[in-house]
Amino acid sequence: MITDLTTGNIRKLLWSFSIPMLISVAFQQMYNIADSVIAGRFIGEDALAAVGASYPITMIFMAIAIGSCAGCAVIISRLFGGRQYIHLKCAVSTIFITCVVLSVILTVFGVWQGQNMLRMLQTPENIFADGALYLNIYIYGFLFLFLYNVCTGIFTALGDSKTPLYFLIGSSVGNILLDLLFVIVFDMGVAGVAWATFAAQGISSLLALAALLHRLKQIPTTKRFPLFSFHLLGQISVIAVPSILQQSFVSVGNLFIQSLVNSFGSAVIAGYSSAIKLNTFSVTCMSTLANGLSSFTAQNIGAHKESRITDGLKESLRMGALVCLPFVVIYLFLGRFAIGLFLDNGSPNAIHAGMMFLRIVSPFYFVVMVKAMCDGVLRGTSSIAYFTTTTFTDLVLRVVLAYFFVKALSMDSTGIWLSWPVGWTLSAALSFWFYHIRPWQHHGPKPKRRMAAKS
Repeated sequence: MITDLTTGNIRKLLWSFSIPMLISVAFQQMYNIADSVIAGRFIGEDALAAVGASYPITMIFMAIAIGSCAGCAVIISRLFGGRQYIHLKCAVSTIFITCVVLSVILTVFGVWQGQNMLRMLQTPENIFADGALYLNIYIYGFLFLFLYNVCTGIFTALGDSKTPLYFLIGSSVGNILLDLLFVIVFDMGVAGVAWATFAAQGISSLLALAALLHRLKQIPTTKRFPLFSFHLLGQISVIAVPSILQQSFVSVGNLFIQSLVNSFGSAVIAGYSSAIKLNTFSVTCMSTLANGLSSFTAQNIGAHKESRITDGLKESLRMGALVCLPFVVIYLFLGRFAIGLFLDNGSPNAIHAGMMFLRIVSPFYFVVMVKAMCDGVLRGTSSIAYFTTTTFTDLVLRVVLAYFFVKALSMDSTGIWLSWPVGWTLSAALSFWFYHIRPWQHHGPKPKRRMAAKS
């Protein structure tokens, strides 16, 4: 199942590589969506708002996992493309040791400061207790979240996008069944939703780890490899730390947005919670295609085949446009039905807030897609400063404009939603420009062939 992305037809490679990743992300998003749907339909609007209020905080932890995954994937792809198998195995063990240490530190911090973060967001009192309960249980499972994302990143870097799919299908179905069992049968409320995710995610991550270790044993090496390397950790950190900061700053920006949303009350929070989950689903699909393009780019950089990168981007843009289209159509014209998945009998204010968000942002998914693909190339070529700059531009604009529209112009929650398209458009223009100047041709990594340890 390990795939060499440095040879063969680019269109066929990217499609066969990306389709399992897209199916995987669809099932992965079922975690968050199932929690919110079941909370909203079977517990109540306040329960949905409680889960939604903790969402931007949980996204900070997710940002660390996703950023680490990106750093791991680029380095592993480069080592695999260059056939440096001993260094590859050492990098994997280094990654997992670091992963465990970071997870323990962040779990302790999250349990210690979780409620304070909810208070900082001005979470309404009628949903505070359930929000804090959901958040604590989520934080307990951070190690599993971290392990799974890192395993997925390494599988993808090795050209295997199918194995993570199998685990996701099983864990997503298991998560939904456990949600229904804990909430409907055992009447555990919001805690049941959180524990269902904890259990499904834990089993999935441990199975993925076992499969990855078995897969690595099948890659032959001529000698033993060290279990930890500060040198390789440094190389991984060069990619991972900016990626984590990028993702984290986005999440911190979302904290400011959530605080602003919370000021409009639990009904708007519930509407926003449902709409942002749908929005995250679509944007994550684009990011997933971009991650696949990053692995493709990094492998070809490692193999000194930079000429394939442009054709890879063109094909990824075609795939991205096809992925965007159904989301735009559904959210723009069937927004009431989409929000109804979460709020069957929700208040008019909640439903209106969710529908307005989707109608305003969904036409700009094509813009987000262009940004994501250009960023995918920049990340795959280790041009970290460039794609980080585009993300910060998007973030700052969205936060500043949201507060300007609401506080200075006295707009309602619609003013918050209007800030999204502006930030996306300007940051996409920057991403395209940075790709156009091809910074990696002047400052990109120069892999040393003499370091290769071939089987």
